[in-house]
Order: sequence, then structure tokens, then C-alpha cells
Amino acid sequence: MCSAAVTYVVEDRVATVTLNRPDARNGYTLEMADELGDALRAADRDDGVRVVVLTGAGEHFCVGADLSDGTFSTSETEDGWVEPATRATRPMYELTKPVIAAVRGAAVGVGSTMLLPADFRLASTDSRFGFVFTRRGIYPEAGSAWFLPRIVGMGKAMDWMISGRLIDADEALAAGLVNSVHAPDEVLPKAYELARDLIEHTAPISTAVIRQTLLRMSGLDSPYPQFDLDSKLIASVGGNPEAKEGVESFFERRPPRFAGVVSRDQPDFLPWRR
Repeated sequence: MCSAAVTYVVEDRVATVTLNRPDARNGYTLEMADELGDALRAADRDDGVRVVVLTGAGEHFCVGADLSDGTFSTSETEDGWVEPATRATRPMYELTKPVIAAVRGAAVGVGSTMLLPADFRLASTDSRFGFVFTRRGIYPEAGSAWFLPRIVGMGKAMDWMISGRLIDADEALAAGLVNSVHAPDEVLPKAYELARDLIEHTAPISTAVIRQTLLRMSGLDSPYPQFDLDSKLIASVGGNPEAKEGVESFFERRPPRFAGVVSRDQPDFLPWRR
């Protein structure tokens, strides 16, 4: 799948989703929002995809919303209208595959908020992040007021969102917004290296269940719903081919050969699958 705003390529079980407006420093448009959502849903449907890598063409990941055509938002309160950044972060949140974001240069506004549902965020030494909404007289989008405090803590989220200041790579790393920092030309290769490690050593069904469990259950008021779900999950292990293969490969001192298919083999009792 290829378009003016987003490219989508699957190779070696990795779906690479690239923001593809380098001449505009990947300014975010309605077209990009819809195509990015479509690409993420395509990756989730494709049983041949194990990992998604999200990146931007050129020297910048995304400088924020492109407001030049004046069509980015609506003045009407329309039932069912979804703002453009959420069109990407909602399907990313719902994904059953890990997402690795590889970021170079500017990642400002939606360039920062769209990264938050990713599982891994790798940055370049020249990366700059910014939740600049107060400096534009607008509001955070993409569910970022929910995601950001869970990643960096409420104090840091308050600092970054209320001040609207830019955050360099070192501060982002220290706060936990990014997992690692690399030279600009090494960020994407490091993302693929991580993707290969996940593909070779982790089980697809276990990964899907754990990803969604962390996203959906960790914010509950108590651990009791998790206790109940854990009991069902552990009780199901005896009939789980992935668990059998994981144990056997460990004792046989060989790489695992996981054959689970995410669309088919997840437990039926998961509350978000009902």
C-alpha cells in the first residue's frame, strides 16, 4: 500500500509505516491521519505481520499539524466525529502487535502525541519533542492526557503539557518517554534490530495478550479484575501450544518456533474480545 502521505511495506514479518511528506517535514494532514489509521488496521489484520515500525521520511518525524488548508478541525459538534490524531492512536492502542517508533528530528504536537501508544520509542540525538498546545491556545489530542502520565508520571506530564516547552532527547530518555537514544542514522536500524529480536524470541499470542492487558487493565482502581483474568489465563496454559513450545525450547536449549496466529488463537474469554 502506498500513497502520497503514508507508505506501508511488509518485509520479514515487519510492517513499516512511514509518514511520507518529507518536503513538509511530515506535517500532519487529514489525509495522513486516515491513511495512518488504515495502515495500522491493515497490520493488525495481517497474520504475516509480527511487529510494526513507525517512522518518518526525511530528517524529521513530524512537526505537528499542517494547518495550511484550514481543514484540520471542525467547528461543529458532530456525533461520531473523530479528531485527526485519534484516528491514528485509537487503532494503535487496539493493535495486537508491538509498535516500535523510530524518531528523528522534530516530533512536536501530534508528532509527540501519536507516539504515546507505541510500545517502544527510539529517538535520535537531535530529536525534539513538544506538547505545545498551551502555546497555540488549543488542547491536547490523541488521548495524550491519558497516555502521557502513565508513561512519565503526573508531575512530568503537568510540566510538559502546561509549559508547552520543547523536550530534548536526553530529557525524554531520563523521563522514560523514549527507551533509547541513537545517532540519527542509527535509529531506524536499531528499530529493526529490536523488531527482529521480538520476532525471533517472543510468542505472538502471549505478546498480544500482554500488550492489551497492560493497556486496558493497569489503570483500573484495584487489581481484583486482573486477579480474575490471571486465573483464567494461567488455567488455559495447559492447552496452549505456545506455552508447550516455550518450555520445550528452553529445556532443549534451542530458539523457540512459535506458530500461534493472533487472529485465531487468542483466548475467547479476554474481556476486550467480547
